[in-house]
This record gives sequence, C-alpha cells and structure tokens, in this order.
Amino acid sequence: LAIKEEYGDARRTEILTETTELTIEDLLADEEMVVTITRSGYIKRTHVEAYRSQRRGGKGVTGMETKEEDIVEDLFIASTHAYLLFFTTLGKVHWLKVHEIPEGGRQAKGKAMVNLLSLGEGEGVATCVPVRDFAIGGYILFATRQGKVKKTELEAYSHPRAGGIQAIGLEDGDTVITARRTDGQREVMIATKQGMIIRFSEDEVRPMGRSAAGVRGIEVEEGDEVIAADVVQEGAQILTVTERGFGKRTPLEEYRLQGRAGKGIIDIKTGGRNGTVVGMLQIREGDDVLVVTSKGKLIRFHADTVSSQGRNTMGVRMIDLDADDHVGSIARVDAEQAPAEAS
Repeated sequence: LAIKEEYGDARRTEILTETTELTIEDLLADEEMVVTITRSGYIKRTHVEAYRSQRRGGKGVTGMETKEEDIVEDLFIASTHAYLLFFTTLGKVHWLKVHEIPEGGRQAKGKAMVNLLSLGEGEGVATCVPVRDFAIGGYILFATRQGKVKKTELEAYSHPRAGGIQAIGLEDGDTVITARRTDGQREVMIATKQGMIIRFSEDEVRPMGRSAAGVRGIEVEEGDEVIAADVVQEGAQILTVTERGFGKRTPLEEYRLQGRAGKGIIDIKTGGRNGTVVGMLQIREGDDVLVVTSKGKLIRFHADTVSSQGRNTMGVRMIDLDADDHVGSIARVDAEQAPAEAS
C-alpha cells in the first residue's frame, strides 16, 4: 500500500474502441492493368505482366479478340484503384474503377460498355480518361462536332454518381467528338470533314463549369463538321486520311498558330478522287496506322511509309478500295508502347 501511494498514478494509456470502414480498394492489390477499348464499344483489363514492350517497327500481335471490322481505339495502363472517366457523345460523364472492369486474357473480347455504364438511347462513349488523383489539378478539354471547345477543371468530375452527370452543355444537334486531359498550357488542333484545320493556344479557352457549352473553336461552314481534335504534342506530324483511301503526313510546323474561332487553313484537298476527310492523327517515327473500311477491310502499315507532304496537297493512296467501299475510321498504334505478345 505504501508503494502504491508513493509510485502509483493515473493510467496514462487511453484505450479507445475505433471502427474503421473498409473500402473494396483496401482489400484489392494496387496493380497496374492494361485497359483496352475497341471502337465498337468493348472494354477489358489485363495484367500488365501479360505484355512486353514492342520493338520499334514491330508488327505486334493481336491483343484483343475483335470483329474484323472492329479496331482497338484506346489502350493505356492504369492502376486497379484508378478511376476511368467515360465522356459520352451526348455530353455526360460516367465513372468506373479499373477493378470494376471485367478481367480477361490477351485474346479475350472484353465486355460491351453498354452493360457496364448507364448509357441512354443513342449515347456512345466518345473517349475515356484515366485519373488516379483528382487533386493533381489540370483540365478536361472538349471539342464538339459543330466546332465548340470547352475547358473544365478536372476536379469538377471528381464526385461519381450513378447514371453519370452532365459534363458539357450541347446545343441542339451537336455531339462530343473528343475530350482530352491537359495542363492548361498546351495548343489545340481541330480538323474538319472538308479538309480545314486550325491550331490555336489553349490560353484562349478560359475554364468554365460543367454545364457550360464552351466557345467557338473553329468556324464550321455549312455542310462541314469537325471530325477530329487533339492537344498538340511537340515534334509530332499530322496524318490526314480521306474517305477514298488517300492521305498524307505533314510536319506540325506547317500549321501556323492562329486565333481561336477562325475558319482555319486548308489541310488537304477534298472532293474528286479524295472525297471528304475521315480522320486526323498525330504520329511519331515508328508508329503504325490502322485503317478500317465500311466493308470491314483492315490494313495496318508503318506511318513512315506515307509520303511527307505540305498542306493543301492531295496526298497518296494508302489503301486500295473497291468502288462501293470507303474508309470508316483510322487509329494510331504506338510502336514503342503498344502491347505485344509476351515471349
């Protein structure tokens, strides 16, 4: 008792009962996945270990079981804990965690996105943007068929809701062509069906809220429409392809910087043997190009084999087409980073 009176004191350790709410991410390994999306709307994820880097100029291997007329539209690496933002043609955004995408091997077809997202009638996915951390800042830049552009802070899309939310306001008859992630300090290129193209500074597009419709990016004349838009990558070349299978690649320097909302300059001659423009891509040395036609014919070739020409030219034949066939779409395969078959 004497010892207790001399040395005893109150308990200093406080015992607390704490309840920690676990999320599914706490139970899942944080792993890198290759996410593959096809133009007809199929998606899958595959362990990155199933792939190796492809040598420059390599032909690659089939990374997904697709229909003959289908091609891989998007391919990127993302963590199982990351979000994917799906921006749709009707101006909405839907969310999925990477781990919510069905996993499949290299040859698996994947699952139709309409079975994973609450898409409305006539609504398709225009593009997909992976985001690990919304707090890092940046913007999403949109381009629409009627020539509008809009820039919104990435953080505005950080609160997922079932059924999606409005990502951009659209005027009657307009649709989203693409959406790109940007740091706000880049340049923008927009190409039209009738062969016009414009390059302007992103500084000319001030940030706006989710529901805003944006500002004029390019003045589209009657009978014309935007078919492609992208954030400029320094050192890239511009590949333009027409519906009749002709195309060219042109150095980026040929496209002078202009002010936003102008008519742009001529990129490639249209009409006659060429028809209208169906696609514009930025390419680098070693990239491959995929061209798919309305009849299901597909050709893959090295971009370097396409003649380098200036603007306002006719281009060269890229694919031999039957009289009743035409080019439907084009896609780029990065020969440095595209998955190839594991050894």
